[in-house]
Amino acid sequence: MEDLVLRHDSGHVARLTLNDPTRFNVLSLEMIDALAEAFRQIESDEHIRAVILSAHGKAFSVGHDLRQMQASRSDEDAGRAAFERLFSRCAGMMQMIPALPQPVIAEVQGIATAAGCQLVAACDLAVAAETARFGVNGVDIGLFCSTPMVALTRAVPAKAAFELLVTGDFIDAERAQQLGLISRVVPAAGLSDEAMRLAQKIATKLPAAVRMGKRAFHDQLRLGLSDAYDSASGTICENLMLPDTNEGISAFLEKRKPAWASD
Repeated sequence: MEDLVLRHDSGHVARLTLNDPTRFNVLSLEMIDALAEAFRQIESDEHIRAVILSAHGKAFSVGHDLRQMQASRSDEDAGRAAFERLFSRCAGMMQMIPALPQPVIAEVQGIATAAGCQLVAACDLAVAAETARFGVNGVDIGLFCSTPMVALTRAVPAKAAFELLVTGDFIDAERAQQLGLISRVVPAAGLSDEAMRLAQKIATKLPAAVRMGKRAFHDQLRLGLSDAYDSASGTICENLMLPDTNEGISAFLEKRKPAWASD
């Protein structure tokens, strides 16, 4: 079997590509494990400052592998254990994305549905082609997208998320941007270039500051207002104590380019 996830590094940017186009990049157990392993490798790679998650073929991802799921339903107990294993591993993989020190950009060229839409929602940023479509349509086959719902409701307003979940309707890229599911919409021909421009811009920033900032961003989302300010204050003080941040502030005041040790 070909590698289900391909990696190509360009400078400080790592591109991960879902590589099961004939099956529309289903999130099989094998694909989930391949993504998790790729994320583990990137997590410890200090050379990488931003990640692009893209896909080969017409679809970004159509979600879980329904054929694989049905095949595991040998009897009630074994079937439930198999389902619990699948969704536990998938949830673990999805949670690796916000936990990565590097920002992750979804590059969405086609349809992203069910757990495929969840994968987009789990990323820090998303750039989509004008022709991309998004949905959590499990309800159409009698399966409410409960696990995709977790990432979706953290990316878009609650009522909009529930409408998508309960109707199975798809939305286009423009509507997805309006709701906050994706960051940018571009013509399909310029999709990869736009995602790379965004990643490279992020990669020019002080890596330690971006890593601290991403961690703080996700931490404060889970807190009440007062606790969020306390958490963010701790981070900004930690950031200010970095020698490279001191150099960055001095360079700004002196109207020159900073000479960061990390460059």
